[in-house]
Parts: sequence; structure tokens; C-alpha cells
Amino acid sequence: MKKTVLATLAASAIALCAALPAARAADAEPAIIYDLGGKFDKSFNEAGYNGAEKWKKDTGKSYREFEIQNDSQREQALRRFARNGSSPILAMSFSAASAVEKVAKEFPDTKFVIIDSVVDLPNVRSVLFSEEQGSYLVGMLAAMKSQTNKVGFVGGMDIPLIRNFSCGYKGGAKAAKADVQVFENMTGTTGAAWNDPVRGGELAKSQISQGADVIYHAAGGTGIGVLQAANDAGKYGIGVDSNQNMLHPGHVLTSMLKRVDVAVYKAFDDVAKGNWSAGNQTLGLKEDGVGYAVDDNNKDLITPEMANAVEQAKADIIAGKVQVHNYNSDDKCPY
Repeated sequence: MKKTVLATLAASAIALCAALPAARAADAEPAIIYDLGGKFDKSFNEAGYNGAEKWKKDTGKSYREFEIQNDSQREQALRRFARNGSSPILAMSFSAASAVEKVAKEFPDTKFVIIDSVVDLPNVRSVLFSEEQGSYLVGMLAAMKSQTNKVGFVGGMDIPLIRNFSCGYKGGAKAAKADVQVFENMTGTTGAAWNDPVRGGELAKSQISQGADVIYHAAGGTGIGVLQAANDAGKYGIGVDSNQNMLHPGHVLTSMLKRVDVAVYKAFDDVAKGNWSAGNQTLGLKEDGVGYAVDDNNKDLITPEMANAVEQAKADIIAGKVQVHNYNSDDKCPY
């Protein structure tokens, strides 16, 4: 009898010990590290913030956050959150790849997430988006809306990721109107390119002076200046990442939605519910990871003809009938 009781107690202790790591993981407070431009950039970072806030509202749980001011703070913030027991720790930028790789190796029992880059480690989830697909759709809308047959694109930091936005946009514009002219400018080559609305406005004004009457930005906080310049000139801007239609109602044609909010929410929720998985995820039109925004602020700007054409293109892309060119392929961008 005594042996039976001891065996039962031992088995219970083993089961309890095995359950403790899972319980700690579920109770761990997640963390998010916003990149340059800040969490209220009305664009990429803010989409991540909105996802974290929705998770907080839905679950009643809290999370930690940090807004970096310089490049060196990425690694510092990752390590500090890891030491304090946060999990998952989500880095909102491709620029954090080397820092995530280094810190994730130091804390193999902590879960990490990186947006827009791949870190191949067993405790890291890498989330990519088919931004070229969403950009293709807003490119079609831009070309169909244009009265001058000239449209523009203003990117933030000149990197392959932003070139992919531009390539998709050009492809969509030329699918709608083969002879459309697309102007393109990048803001800079450093992280400061994400937070320079004055420069964004200058680039937009230059494109407008050349005849562009619809301008799409993929420039984070810099894009606020692009949308302002388009509004001031009586032209149309196109927002990015978050829904920016409300910034200048009637002069933001649409916004290309990059559902970073969904990626953040799912990462937090998966850990909390014990559904975590590492590895690479790519979210496109099929997964509702990208799209375009229609609401009361812009619905009157999009004609039934425009809407039908874009919805057909969306269905064809999902079905594989239309292949949208990705800048990261071997031949870059053919347009």
C-alpha cells in the first residue's frame, strides 16, 4: 500500500513538473518592440500596436512594449524582455534580424517573432507578407482613377522589401492601363527614411509637378507627408499597412492593408493557448494577410467598374490565374 501511494505521488510530481513549463509559457507576458518611426506612425508600427491592443482587450491580459530610438536598442530590448520572462517577444522589423538571431540563441526556451525577415531557429517564428499582391490591386485602382495617365510611388528606405511594394504597384497599374507612366522615388538608405514626412511631401510634390495625380506610399511615418501633399494639391494618395483613408477623406483613394495586426494577435494568442509553432509564415491575399481598404471615407471614389476589376484580379491571384511579380525573384522587377 505504502509503495503504491509513493508511486502515485512520484507520478503526480513528474506530471506536475512536466506541466510547469507549459503553464509558465501560457502565463508569460508577451512583448512587442516597435521599430524606428514609433508605434503611432499611422502605418506599419501602428498596425502591430493595434493587434496587441486587440489581444489585450479580448483576453484581459497585458503585454510589454518598447519604442526604439536607435539601431542599438533592438538587441538591448530583446535581451531585457527575455531576461524578464516575456514570451513571445515580437520584433517589428527586418532590421532586427541579426539581433533576434543572437538573442534567440541565448534564450532557447523563449519564443521570438520577427516581421518581414527570416531567422531560422527552432524558437523563432518568421512572418512574411506578399505585399506585392496587395500593391498590385491598389496599382490597378490608381491607374483606373488617374486622369493624367501618370501615377507615383514614394518608398521609405531603399531596400528589396520596399522595391517589392513598388514592383507590385507597377504591375497592377500596367495591367489596368498598359501605357500608364509610373514615377518612383525612395526617401533614403537609412532608418531615418521611415520618419521624414517633410521629405515625403517634397517627393510627392515633385511627382505631382510631373503630372502624377495618384501617389502610393510605402514609407511609414514619411508617408504622412505624401498623403498631405496629395490632399493639398487636390490629388489622391494611397495609404499603406494600416487603413489611412480617414487621414484625408476624399483624397485617400484607398490603403493597401498589410495585416501586421493579425500576425501580432496570432503570435500572442498562440503562445497563450499553447498553439505555438516556429518556422516561416507567408501571408498573402489567400490568407487575408494583405488587401485594400474601402470604407465611408473613400467608397465614393471607387466606381463599380474599378471595384469589379480589382475583385476579379484578387480572385484570379488567389486562384493562381494571375502571377504577381515579386522583386525578390531572380529577375527583380521587369516594369
